[in-house]
Amino acid sequence: MGSILYLFILMRFLALLSSFHLIVTNSSSSVQQPLCHDNESSALLQFKQSFLIDEYASEDSYAYPKVATWKSHGEGSDCCSWDGVECDRETGHVIGLHLASSCLYGSINSSSTLFSLVHLRRLDLSDNDFNYSEIPHGVSQLSRLRSLNLSDSQFSGQIPSEVLLALSKLVFLDLSGNPMLQLQKHGLRNLVQNLTLFKKLHLSQVNISSTIPHALANLSSLTSLRLRECGLHGEFPKKILQLPSLQFLSLRYNPNLNIYFPEFQETSPLKVLYLAGTSYSGELPASMGKLSSLSELDISSCNFTGLVPSSLGHLTQLSYLDLSYNFFSGPIPSFLANLTTLTYLSLTSNNFSAGTLAWLGEQTKLTILYLDQINLNGEIPSSLVNMSELTILNLSKNQLIGQIPSWLMNLTQLTELYLQENKLEGPIPSSLFELVNLQYLYLHSNYLTGTVELHMLSNLKNLTDLQLSYNRISLLSYTSTNATLPKFKLLGLASCNLTEFPDFLQNQQELEVLILSTNKIHGPIPKWMWNISKETLEALFLSNNFLSGFSQVPDVLPWSRMSILELSSNMLQGSLPVPPSSTVEYSVSRNRLAGEIPSLICNLTSLSLLDLSGNNLSGSIPQCFTKLSSSLSILNLRRNNLNGPIPQTCTNTSNLRMIDLSENQLQGQIPKSLASCMMLEELVLGNNLINDIFPFWLGSLPRLQVLILRFNRFHGAIGSPKTNFEFSKLRIIDLSYNGFTGNLPSEYLKNWDAMRIVDAENLTYIQVDEEFEVPQYSWEEPYPFSTTMTNKGMTREYELIPDILIAIDLSSNRFHGEIPESIGNPNGLRWLNLSNNALIGAIPTSLANLTLLEALDLSQNKLSREIPQQLVQLTFLAFFNVSHNHLTGPIPQGKQFATFSRASFDGNPGLCGSPLSRACGSSEQSPPTPSSSKQGSTSEFDWKFVLMGCGSGLVIGVSIGYCLTSWKHEWFVKTFGKQHTKWTRKERRGHRG
Repeated sequence: MGSILYLFILMRFLALLSSFHLIVTNSSSSVQQPLCHDNESSALLQFKQSFLIDEYASEDSYAYPKVATWKSHGEGSDCCSWDGVECDRETGHVIGLHLASSCLYGSINSSSTLFSLVHLRRLDLSDNDFNYSEIPHGVSQLSRLRSLNLSDSQFSGQIPSEVLLALSKLVFLDLSGNPMLQLQKHGLRNLVQNLTLFKKLHLSQVNISSTIPHALANLSSLTSLRLRECGLHGEFPKKILQLPSLQFLSLRYNPNLNIYFPEFQETSPLKVLYLAGTSYSGELPASMGKLSSLSELDISSCNFTGLVPSSLGHLTQLSYLDLSYNFFSGPIPSFLANLTTLTYLSLTSNNFSAGTLAWLGEQTKLTILYLDQINLNGEIPSSLVNMSELTILNLSKNQLIGQIPSWLMNLTQLTELYLQENKLEGPIPSSLFELVNLQYLYLHSNYLTGTVELHMLSNLKNLTDLQLSYNRISLLSYTSTNATLPKFKLLGLASCNLTEFPDFLQNQQELEVLILSTNKIHGPIPKWMWNISKETLEALFLSNNFLSGFSQVPDVLPWSRMSILELSSNMLQGSLPVPPSSTVEYSVSRNRLAGEIPSLICNLTSLSLLDLSGNNLSGSIPQCFTKLSSSLSILNLRRNNLNGPIPQTCTNTSNLRMIDLSENQLQGQIPKSLASCMMLEELVLGNNLINDIFPFWLGSLPRLQVLILRFNRFHGAIGSPKTNFEFSKLRIIDLSYNGFTGNLPSEYLKNWDAMRIVDAENLTYIQVDEEFEVPQYSWEEPYPFSTTMTNKGMTREYELIPDILIAIDLSSNRFHGEIPESIGNPNGLRWLNLSNNALIGAIPTSLANLTLLEALDLSQNKLSREIPQQLVQLTFLAFFNVSHNHLTGPIPQGKQFATFSRASFDGNPGLCGSPLSRACGSSEQSPPTPSSSKQGSTSEFDWKFVLMGCGSGLVIGVSIGYCLTSWKHEWFVKTFGKQHTKWTRKERRGHRG
């Protein structure tokens, strides 16, 4: 009986177990995800087949081809299991396609099978290369899309707004990083008015070129708005900053977009605010300190002024703060000590008052710290030793003193260290070379001393950029056979007491920039120099040495990627070497090169700066120079032995801003093609054999500031302008030593508005600011205008021309008639020279209007009557000469006239009074004034002139006196490192938002 009962129970258990299994099986079967639909699987496979797999089509370091594993048969053929494919669990329809960074390359159009996947809700094709396809209209068939990401995928053309408007359920749209895309006029407004569900709208680098519609402030669900580099302009609606859900806002690099801040509240959800490179006028509002959720703030390059509000010290969640390139003033903000969560801080280039870094030390999480150009003084603060996480430290362009501290070795994570352009002294501590992670080390333009032995660098395996230029150090040649030097990309050894090319350069095959300027390297450039870094070298600076020539120079220099070649101020002989066709700047001025300019130069179709001045080049200027005018900004062939006609230099697309062909033997006429040089600012043709009439047709050039035609064979009358706008920007004109006849150009004098009084508060120089770029480096080179003029009776070369210098020199011609009253119209004149003509009549009283005049020469004419007493009002007048005329009556007395010597009035028998010996109204001689006895030597007179300029607040005497001709080139190389630092910082920040 017991056995039967046991058996019965067992059977019941097995039945129940079987039923349970069936229930479980049925239940499991009911929730199993259905297989992919055949038509969708086929569509995906056809989509895959329409593209190539190219590893360069995606930039993300983690990119891989997700479609590579898709297959039509066997295990894994269910598309719902494919990489990047998302299916609906109930229906099996494909609802998501996530192919970001999948190395897809090829074009896409509306016939793509992708657009048959009508159930798609999420589509991400970002970071691929669609070969500049337009956004297909087929996208409009995906009406269920909630998320569309086509960023960084090489789309182009107009964004079809009607297509996007068909996607009424869109919550997320990202078309960023496609700079060839354009959103048609009113496209942004239509977008935000009709698609009101947006949570994230990202259109960075799309060409929108419009104002920001106020309707954006109605998107109450918006959490992220990115409109970087979109060409936006007008006023940014401040209500957008008050959106109740907005956490991320980027408007970076829209320079014509005017930002206005609302009164912020503590309830604001803003976490990231990027406004760099927009336009703002005024101070940063204190209410910014109420944004308690803010973690990243970038307001660099926005023109902010005033103090940094202390309320920013309340933003204790900040991890990223960039206040650089503004005009903040006052002390360096000490409240930054409260921001202990910062990992990135930049205060670069502001107008802070001189101060120290006493507040540093608490920000121990900092990894990147930019404190360059903020007027820091004192020593490098020891509190930096607490910042052991630092990878980038920039303290350059300040007034830091003392030695480089050895404790910097404790910052073991440093990859970049910038200490250039300070007043640091003493030796470079050997411990600095123990920072094994260093990649960039910039120490140039300090007062560092001692010796650097190259084997000390052997521990820095990662070092690519080393700048030691312009200190007081010496570099010992690399002699160790056991040590291996880093592979440099930038190597700056200017002014390092080198006497020969360092041998170790022969093993450097990755150099991009090599700076050896201002050393004592002598002899020929060795043959092996042509073989270093042949595939990589882009900039080579060898100026200001004693190089004599080239060892077996090839017809065309071998560096295939060369952009900058600087060989000026050496003793190079032989023929002119031709740089590669990629060259952008070529300067070989102040050498001893001879022969003709080879026509191969005309193959340099990217050339922006060509300076061959100060050599012995002969022959004619190649006619093919016309080919260069579309790229060339600066052409300087001054002081050679060139002859023949001036070629037809300009075309309708000319970019030429400065032409100097002076001090040659050029003949013929000025080519009329120069009227096409619409960008031209300086034209210097002095000291040639040009035989022509006055080139009145140059008056149409809208930017021409300097016109020098002195010492030629110009002739005829100047005449009158045909319009009131001729030579509208002219500031300096020198027509001296020619054969011009007729009356002085009185009508021109009335219309030269640029010669009126200008603001002299901030002294700058007339120059071309050239911008140069090579792939990893970028900087600006100011190329100053220079000229030769006669001042105070002496001919001088002026390497720098201040923008406040306004000068007219019409001397040594055959002008006749009276000096017109209109001579007083250009009242900003500093120099006026009308000497050596045949001018008659009285000195006009309107000259008293020239209140800034420093030099006035009317000598060697036929002027009569008295010297106007009103000229005593010219209190800046330092040189005055009316000798050899027919003037009569008393010499004005007092003020500047008490400083003029007897020679200023010689040859006028009818004049009387001091400093002449003839007393007015008396036959007795007047004793010489104390001032006249001090005018005996030119050097004494020059010194007085300089002192007067300083005492009166003028700078002519000091700033444009004789300058060393090497100055601008040395300065150029000194500033190279500064611009590199700035550029790399911008690039690193640029990828955020």
